[in-house]
Amino acid sequence: MVCSMITGSIGKGISKRIMKIEHVAIWAKDIEKLKNFYVRYFGARPNEKYTHEKKNFSSYFLSFDSGVRLEIMHMPSVPETANDPYRQFTGFIHIAISVSSVANVDQLTSELSRDGYRVIDGPRRTGDGYYESVVLDPENNRVEITA
Repeated sequence: MVCSMITGSIGKGISKRIMKIEHVAIWAKDIEKLKNFYVRYFGARPNEKYTHEKKNFSSYFLSFDSGVRLEIMHMPSVPETANDPYRQFTGFIHIAISVSSVANVDQLTSELSRDGYRVIDGPRRTGDGYYESVVLDPENNRVEITA
């Protein structure tokens, strides 16, 4: 994952503030299954599971080498999404994870396909110059694997 950074003048008397995306969060039906997916295929490192018993809430933070983190959360009262993996909607639609080379995109995409995960696009060279594939994680979230 790539961190976005902005520098410049922000507000009166504040300058050179550096901002980056610290983490992105996903509600999940099964955080153990989702955690295992990102650990196995993308080298994420999970923290200890956090549980708030009164709220019936649990979560993991998954850390990537880039410094970006993905929070996966579960709370039974959160309704399921009508997530259709083959249609696009407004709002957050995917995460992109760089695996550094075209060969790595091909290898990981093949491995995921062999293991039963759906590849919905690619691998291919995009019009803007990326080499990527799009796979679905265990809960039908789109993951772009890119070089």
